[in-house]
Amino acid sequence: MITCYDWAGGREAMLRFGPADGPIVVLAMPLFEEANRTRVFAVTLLRALAEHGIASLLPDLPGTGESLTELEEISANDWVESISVATGGRPSHIAALRAGCLIAGNAPALSRWYFAPTTGEAIVRDLIRTRQIADREEGRAFDPAELDADGPPIEFAGNRIPRSLLRALREAESDQMPPCRIVRLDGDPHAADRHVPGVPLWRRSEPDNDPALAALLAEDLAQWVRRCAS
Repeated sequence: MITCYDWAGGREAMLRFGPADGPIVVLAMPLFEEANRTRVFAVTLLRALAEHGIASLLPDLPGTGESLTELEEISANDWVESISVATGGRPSHIAALRAGCLIAGNAPALSRWYFAPTTGEAIVRDLIRTRQIADREEGRAFDPAELDADGPPIEFAGNRIPRSLLRALREAESDQMPPCRIVRLDGDPHAADRHVPGVPLWRRSEPDNDPALAALLAEDLAQWVRRCAS
């Protein structure tokens, strides 16, 4: 079901899945191009979660998706606020994918569940690498030191991102205070509560889906939510 939520900067779109009562999960998407590549997968995951009787919300963060707010006007605190208010004050569990863990980690929650969390430094490094490759093809050179200087937003793959937001993301780390469960792919060497088979869809050149992985993660997330609620 398509619905919406209000935050200090306006009104944003949100998808709702599952029953009207019982525990509820708010999902924080990856950021920037990774969000575009994994949107269909995220919806598949939440639909599978609904089959386990768990309700969920998928809010568009301000400046992303169908938001009418420009990304260049956004701060990291705006994203944290949007995750916090999306439930309308109802106690919730937070799930997050990739850099969504950096946002969700600062929002109040009954528990947290992270899939393939990454650091803000890694996200910004990938943005810089993409920009440098594009500039090299055009005979230009991008200097990463621009992030530390005052100035207008910097464009990365069509996204005009404020320098202050880039600096905040570069220093950000996900809050993993208990209760927190981390799930990663088999090929990810970082520590996790569970490793599962699958491919990193966020690395694909085009949006893609993996229903089998979505079903596996939905089952894991449903068991986690029920465990935390018991």
